[in-house]
Amino acid sequence: MHVCRLRAVVSVTPGRLVVVQLRYSFRVYPNGPQRCALARAFGCARVVFNDALRVREDARAAGLPFVTSGELSRKLTASKATPERAWLSEVSSVVLQQSLRDLEAAYRNFLDGLKGGGSKMGPPRFKSKRDTRQAIRFTANARWRITPGGDLSLPKIGEVRVKWSRALPSVPSSVTVVKDSAGRYFASFVVETKPTVLPEVEPVIGLDLGLGHFAVLSDGTKINSPRFLRRAEKRLKRAQRSLARKEKGSRNREKARAKVARAHARVADARRDFHHQLSTRLMRDNQAVAVENLAVKALARTRLAKSVHDAGWSAFVSMLEYKAVKFGRSLVRIGRFEPTSQVCSCCGVKDGPKPLHVRVWQCAACGARLDRDVNAAVNIAKAAGLAVTACRAKVRPGFVPAQREEAGTRRDGQPGRGRNPRALAQGAEVNVHS
Repeated sequence: MHVCRLRAVVSVTPGRLVVVQLRYSFRVYPNGPQRCALARAFGCARVVFNDALRVREDARAAGLPFVTSGELSRKLTASKATPERAWLSEVSSVVLQQSLRDLEAAYRNFLDGLKGGGSKMGPPRFKSKRDTRQAIRFTANARWRITPGGDLSLPKIGEVRVKWSRALPSVPSSVTVVKDSAGRYFASFVVETKPTVLPEVEPVIGLDLGLGHFAVLSDGTKINSPRFLRRAEKRLKRAQRSLARKEKGSRNREKARAKVARAHARVADARRDFHHQLSTRLMRDNQAVAVENLAVKALARTRLAKSVHDAGWSAFVSMLEYKAVKFGRSLVRIGRFEPTSQVCSCCGVKDGPKPLHVRVWQCAACGARLDRDVNAAVNIAKAAGLAVTACRAKVRPGFVPAQREEAGTRRDGQPGRGRNPRALAQGAEVNVHS
């Protein structure tokens, strides 16, 4: 099974076309020596990150100026000549330099959050060797390549077997090797491509996200909520109970931890696949999709927290956002304080708030019998349709964050070779079904 996690970054230059940066992830299967080499690279990247973070923290505590990235790079080069850090030369130097870039991105995200220019992020924290997720990145300077046989050749690691599920749309600029908590390895490629503009269809469809139904469309379609976490709770409880009974530090406890991680990974993969299929279908069938800007963080602090997290609204809307750029569609957000459930979609009369148990109501003005969720979806479509008509232009979203961050910022806290990717840079059609 391939996992496709994509990040869309829109680059708009006067007189030039929009460029979309996508990230494709494929499952890789390293052998025993390659897993040892990857573990060594993960450890070296972690040590370089922690050493650089310690240098900056010590300088801050002593009241010294901020240590620049160039100075950190020179300290890294000098440390390789010392007996204590001579083993850093056993891995690719690009991996170590990219670890410094991750630290720089972590500080930038933290400072931007303090200035109010982005989401609030916590300061960079030291990485632990007990972290179950590890990642290293190779850029073009590392001279990695895809062999004619379809393997991924990495410096000082070897040719790793990849299970290809599709051809890449263009030559990738970098590859990130990730080991997740379940012990699986992935190769994540970053490629740049032009948006695939689809033929124009109907203008706007409203989308009301909920818990009873995952989504209700303004045309009356109701999409049931799969509730992947709820359905897997019995298996998860059994695995978690087995983990709690194992002695800390034992090999059996590590095996039980990996079993719990695999169970959660299956739930996350099923949810992600559902989001991909639904978001792609909505974007292909509609010229614009309108959604409500929900306060997911606030809802996740209520008694409905588990159901809110199980639905994954934020991840779904993020997929809609980058696929709107990819397919030349529009995604319109309306304010969360719009009274979509209080206004009659037929006559526009505001009938006031209603308890949550009222799912069907009758308008006192026109007598129309309205379904609460469908009525809200129609009102969302109307509000978004006015915005699109007023500007007479497609809504172009800005930066769309990656599905998984590689920088070190923390908030506060069956194998098969698959298809041969020889059509890597030959403009082959990409079968995007997710």
